[in-house]
Amino acid sequence: MSLKDILSDRIGFGTAPMGNMFRAVSDEEVSATLDAAWDQGIRYYDTAPLYGAGLAEIRLGSLLSRKPRDEYLLSTKVGRVILDEVEEGARDLGEKGSLFAAGRPNKILHEWTADATERSIEGSLKRLGVDRFDILWVHDIAQDFLGDLWLSKFEEARTGAFRVLTRLRDEGVIKSWGLGVNRTEPIELTLALDEPQPDAFLLAGRYTLLDHEHALERLLPMAEEQGVSMVVGGPYSSGILAGGAHFEYADAPQAVIDRVKRIKEIADRNGVSIKAAALQFSLAHPVSAAVIPGATKPSRISEDLSALDEQIPDSFWRELREAKLVSAKAPLPNGI
Repeated sequence: MSLKDILSDRIGFGTAPMGNMFRAVSDEEVSATLDAAWDQGIRYYDTAPLYGAGLAEIRLGSLLSRKPRDEYLLSTKVGRVILDEVEEGARDLGEKGSLFAAGRPNKILHEWTADATERSIEGSLKRLGVDRFDILWVHDIAQDFLGDLWLSKFEEARTGAFRVLTRLRDEGVIKSWGLGVNRTEPIELTLALDEPQPDAFLLAGRYTLLDHEHALERLLPMAEEQGVSMVVGGPYSSGILAGGAHFEYADAPQAVIDRVKRIKEIADRNGVSIKAAALQFSLAHPVSAAVIPGATKPSRISEDLSALDEQIPDSFWRELREAKLVSAKAPLPNGI
């Protein structure tokens, strides 16, 4: 089923910050933020076992398990199995998992086999307190594995997770499946396979105002040709486009800081908020179905919703393009 057919809104809620990404967030902050998201009409929620070793799922479940199941869309990810076993001392969290050092101390298995996929789904259902998912993403196949090693992990997922999720979709247990990754290569490889295809993909940080050229070269033309939709994760590039200091989950380098400064100068000159520019840019591509910014403060929800509806003059987009701050190949709002 096409993702655009099941997503009624173009903005959802990404829960990585709820897993104590970068910093420990109190239960009170989490509860207030999730309540604000629901009260202001957010009805698509994305999470993952990796986020705080199940912490984000548990926290999201505290909201969604009390809501009518037919009133929202829910996605989580497979590829990590969270064990009851607790690890002490140094932990192998992987490249991205290290961002959640303040999460739960449970041991995490990094596996994309059929058995691990089924165990991952069962664990997520329990933590969230729900009876089903709408969308399942195969998480971070290439994130922690450099060189040729990621190809062996991809093959593990192809013969394991891909086949389990295809079966669940064919049986009507889930509506859609795809890849949830930070790199374009695994999606490109998947779309080139001569076997059942995903319906969509969640691409985090690779189709943003700051970083989109590579996705435009191969991935997005392939996806558009095959009718595969995209959810844009990390539309603020880890926070640097929303006033934060992080890019690619680390302190932003000076070149990125300087580029954001140039974008902001053009935005200020045109009376545009940089948040609005970031969200609306990511949604302008015809493959985009939704953006899912994260938040840990209630005020961020209203900011994001206002940014989505903000009227941006065409002069802003033209000036960005003339300054070569966006690719000439990138579709811009209003068909510019």
